[in-house]
Amino acid sequence: MLAGRTTTEELLAYLVAFDTTSRNSNLELIAFVRDYLAAFGIESVVVPSEAGDKASLFATIGPSGVGGVCLSGHSDVVPVDGQPWTSDPFTLTPKDDRLYGRGSCDMKGFIAACLAMVPDMAAGRLSTPIHLLVSYDEEVGCTGVVPAVRRLGVDLPLPRACIVGEPTSMRVVDAHKSGIAYVTTVTGREAHSSMPQLGANAIFAAAELVGELDRYRAELVAAGDPSGRFDPPNTTVQVTVIQGGTAGNIVPRDCAIRWNVRGLPGFDEDALLDRFERFGREVVLPKLRETAPEAAITTDFIYKVPPLAPQTGSEAELLALRLAGQNRTYTVAYGTEGGHFQAQGISTIVCGPGSIDQAHKPDEFIEVAQLRACERFLKGLIAECAG
Repeated sequence: MLAGRTTTEELLAYLVAFDTTSRNSNLELIAFVRDYLAAFGIESVVVPSEAGDKASLFATIGPSGVGGVCLSGHSDVVPVDGQPWTSDPFTLTPKDDRLYGRGSCDMKGFIAACLAMVPDMAAGRLSTPIHLLVSYDEEVGCTGVVPAVRRLGVDLPLPRACIVGEPTSMRVVDAHKSGIAYVTTVTGREAHSSMPQLGANAIFAAAELVGELDRYRAELVAAGDPSGRFDPPNTTVQVTVIQGGTAGNIVPRDCAIRWNVRGLPGFDEDALLDRFERFGREVVLPKLRETAPEAAITTDFIYKVPPLAPQTGSEAELLALRLAGQNRTYTVAYGTEGGHFQAQGISTIVCGPGSIDQAHKPDEFIEVAQLRACERFLKGLIAECAG
């Protein structure tokens, strides 16, 4: 186990070496973080997943029961399958002031910087606590952090402010869109393709539904972004996967459509879903049931990531702007775990090292300068929490 002071780069190398692709367990990484904190006398609470194969970790440095600031990061990463990496994605590789490796930017760099500052936190005689939360399954819907967040203010301390360290190039982000994904399944009836009147073509029906989603997409583009802060400047609708059919001579019985909405803060996703389901029920389904009374159209949630709504002048915003030496906030189009903290009544912003432009790609990297900037930010936080 590591002993004494360890650099951010050294810690990042350890973290990258754990293959915490979302389909895998993250328990070895969580055990590493728990043991590292224990070496400084810091106890951790491990919050396991329902299946027990993954976990989040929550730790408090400083006094208990007095609010404090939470630093939150996810431990899971996206797959490297099929990507043309020029180095081992799970070995941190330095080159030209960059550190290459899966998760180096998104977002183990932030976790490593937080851990590197733990000796200073532990020695800082904090009057305001700093909490660390390491989560899982962010990349598949921001679901893993939810059990831990629900315990904040119950049997875990409730922070006054939260900083989610997603890669923002250390800009202070006060708002992002929601992310909600659905799968719509159309069930028709098979028949020989030469006798289509005996069947109900699920793909034709699905095509009508896709056309309706495209009409919604165009309406939302026209409606735009009243705040003028987001890029792209509107709520978006995307169809991402279509799967259907069995063979070239069979009228397809089944077709599934995966689609998602990334909504501006305040967007009524339920109203859009109600409209879509009504179209399916009143326009598409009756055609299917002319020849297949058993036909059906169902839409199920895959995941829902709440938006982060701007809260001008909030404690988290003012703190982060002060620590970052900035005087304005930004928005991002991608979703984060921040909305879950905000929904729990915690003032929340997003600010972390690295650029989202490097995330999820082959040869993902983080610039060393970004890690240094994050360290300065965290040192300022330690000084403020020491009072």
